[in-house]
Amino acid sequence: MSRANRKDAAIRALGAMSGTSLDGVDAAVIETDGRKILGFGPSGYRAYTSVERSELRNALGQWHGPAVDKAAELVTFAHAEVLSEFEEIDLIGFHGQTLAHEPSGRGTLQVGDGKGLAQALGVPVVWDFRSDDVAMGGEGAPLAPFFHFACAKWIGAEEPLCFLNLGGVGNLTYVDPGFDGPEAPGALLAFDTGPANAPVDDLMQARLGLPMDRDGAVARGGTVETGALELFLAEPFFTRMPPKSLDRNDFAEMIGLVQELSDADAVATLTGMCAAGVVQGMEHCPRPPSRVLVTGGGRHNPVLMEMLRVALDCPVEPVEAVGLDGDMLEAQAFAYLAVRVARGLPTSCPGTTGVKALVGGGVVSTVSEGAVG
Repeated sequence: MSRANRKDAAIRALGAMSGTSLDGVDAAVIETDGRKILGFGPSGYRAYTSVERSELRNALGQWHGPAVDKAAELVTFAHAEVLSEFEEIDLIGFHGQTLAHEPSGRGTLQVGDGKGLAQALGVPVVWDFRSDDVAMGGEGAPLAPFFHFACAKWIGAEEPLCFLNLGGVGNLTYVDPGFDGPEAPGALLAFDTGPANAPVDDLMQARLGLPMDRDGAVARGGTVETGALELFLAEPFFTRMPPKSLDRNDFAEMIGLVQELSDADAVATLTGMCAAGVVQGMEHCPRPPSRVLVTGGGRHNPVLMEMLRVALDCPVEPVEAVGLDGDMLEAQAFAYLAVRVARGLPTSCPGTTGVKALVGGGVVSTVSEGAVG
């Protein structure tokens, strides 16, 4: 019997994440029994080239067609490259690349061939994590909260705290570590806070030919335009109760709000919008958190981090402050979720995605059997 099937064994799982920022593929190993984190292993990264990023951008928002097919091939190839560098892996968690997300409409689409990866790498692959959640009335996102709960236990947290992921889209997880498990009512509340790095990245690319505002250098030289910020916060999304989620392009009109501004003022305003969405979201927390731990690329932006520190009434720190890896946390999350799927444990609940009941979403592709589950 393989370790993945033994209920009490530690699994050496490899997770991979290609996020909405379209920068590349993160890959990381953890050891877990599907409940507790038992250890962290090596990690790796495979950047997308400028041509690959362009091809992925061309497919965003599409559900089928040649651009989607090309993106799927690209994503599978890039993942195979980085995942093949790891050894002694029992199980792989493969998220794929989100191209479209419309949980109340057409569903959710993550491209990439998990079955093909299992065959190519010789390791079972868990993939298509979100579809079952959406099919049962959930938002299909965010999915990292169950792992955030395990991280809170790992660091020995005793008071409620928040994990804030600032990728292309921002999402917040409120964790009460006083509960025994993540599926307990009240243990978790999670939701997207609004756009994060994606609008800044898109504007930087369009205006300056640069992939991002590195170190907040452009934003630091600008001023937030309060009128545009007020229009942004008037969007109906911010009055909806969580759980709630966004597609990367749901706030594409933000670029229009800053169209007449200088480069510096436009980037400063978009950065301010990201921070304002987080501040609005914090009002939904059942209790004031003891701290906010920030993961994702946004934690490298000192302007954004300072905006959050000024606006929030608790410490705001990168997750490295508690010994976690903010660049790899989502990849680690999908390694953790893969083990839960393999062992029949839930991966989302009403408090994280709004799903009607506990869901253990995911397809398991074995090396010899193809897709099951």
